Amino acid sequence: MIDDATLRAALAHPLESVSLPRLGRFYGGKVRDNWSLPDGRRVLVTTDRISAFDRVLGTIPLKGQVLSQLSAFWFERTADVAPHHLIASPDPNVAIAWECAPLPVEVVVRSYLTGVTSTSVWTAYARGERSFCGHPLPDGLRKNDPLPHAIVTPSTKAPKGGHDVSVSADELVRDGVISAADMAQVSEMALALFARGQAWCAQRGLILVDTKYEFGRMPEAQGGGIVVIDEVHTPDSSRFWFAESYAERHARGEEPESFDKEYVRRWLAAQGFTGDGEVPPLTDEVRLEAARRYVEAFERITGRPFVADLRPPQARIEAALAAVGL
Repeated sequence: MIDDATLRAALAHPLESVSLPRLGRFYGGKVRDNWSLPDGRRVLVTTDRISAFDRVLGTIPLKGQVLSQLSAFWFERTADVAPHHLIASPDPNVAIAWECAPLPVEVVVRSYLTGVTSTSVWTAYARGERSFCGHPLPDGLRKNDPLPHAIVTPSTKAPKGGHDVSVSADELVRDGVISAADMAQVSEMALALFARGQAWCAQRGLILVDTKYEFGRMPEAQGGGIVVIDEVHTPDSSRFWFAESYAERHARGEEPESFDKEYVRRWLAAQGFTGDGEVPPLTDEVRLEAARRYVEAFERITGRPFVADLRPPQARIEAALAAVGL
């Protein structure tokens, strides 16, 4: 487990953003800074920014290093069930990938009745709804109960600053957002990825509760097929519970132990923030505790120690890209 001194050293210079104008066309997402290269590749820098409720909330030290390296771990272990866009990882925060045309949906797979956001399946169920994104839900379930089976619950991709909306696959196809063939393919890939992730996590004493996938179409020069992009099974995109304590805590009506960004969501909810209005500033202690959980996620999932790179990120990333000719 990472020591407190390392975390506090990282707290002094989080990677909030990076400037690489020589790379060309820039796009900034909530968490990743992206540059499109002329040769059909993309450089993605995973920053320490944290987002929830469709808002950027601040930074968590070392979070970007965890996410980038954990995604690379999963891309390698799931390539046989879902091809991906990753080419290389020259730095703990950096991925070089194929430039893909993103599909206009996020594919969320859920296997438990949980969540705290307005788009969560639990929120809808607690309101009395018994259908979610086209899937019937049985009566009599409690919060954090397992669903009868994993379900695909897509959401629209909101513009930056907007809110995603959960909808059914049939609605997306009917409204012309995505073709029926593409929706069927990404749903199949998502369920295969989720099953692989659940099986791996179960061996590590974890429950993969739900997750979000994004897909894109490869350049024609690379075959034009649909691949998974962005990230896979990270604490940002997924919810993880500890298997050993789930049943006992659930029987007592307590929230499961987790190490995903639900910790930050719950802290914000305790401050009265539910997604609108001014974001309460994250305290250093909350940021450090969140960082511990991100690192623990990496180590628990991969089975190897997390090695933090504490060099100043801007110079380090520039040097790593220069070493590969960028």
